[in-house]
Amino acid sequence: MDKLKITKLNKNAKIPQRATRGSAGLDLCACTEEPVDIPARGSAVIPTGIAIALPDAEFAAFVFARSGLGIKHGIGLLNGVGVIDSDYRGEICVGLVNQFDEPYRVMPGERIAQLIVMPVSLLPVMQTDSLDETGRGSGGFGSTGR
Repeated sequence: MDKLKITKLNKNAKIPQRATRGSAGLDLCACTEEPVDIPARGSAVIPTGIAIALPDAEFAAFVFARSGLGIKHGIGLLNGVGVIDSDYRGEICVGLVNQFDEPYRVMPGERIAQLIVMPVSLLPVMQTDSLDETGRGSGGFGSTGR
C-alpha cells in the first residue's frame, strides 16, 4: 500500500489529519508564531511547517480551500487550487485571499486548507494538425447552457 510521507520542518507544525473517517482531505494548519492578519481584499502566504513525499510520479497532491472559511469569512486560495508535484520536497505554504470587506486573523495552528492526494495521468504529448470533431466543438463558457 502506498503511503504519504510527511515530515515536520518546524517543531510547531501539525501533521495533517482527516476531520472524520469520510473526509477526503487532510487539514493543513497554519504554522506561525503569531497570528497573521489578512486585510480586507488582501492576501497572505501562510506556512504549514511540513513537507511531503508522494509515492511516485503517478500521484500529485492538491491544496483546496476549506468551505467553512470561504462561506463564513470569505477566505479562499490565492491561486484557486495548489498543485504539489511528486518531486517537490519543500515546505507547503498556502496563499490565502480575503474576498470580504472585513479583515481576517489566521491563528497559529488554525486549519487553513485541505490537502488531497490524487492519481494523475502522465500522458505523452503529441502535436497534431487537427483534432477529432465533437458535437460541442469549440463552444465554451456557457455554450452548453447557463
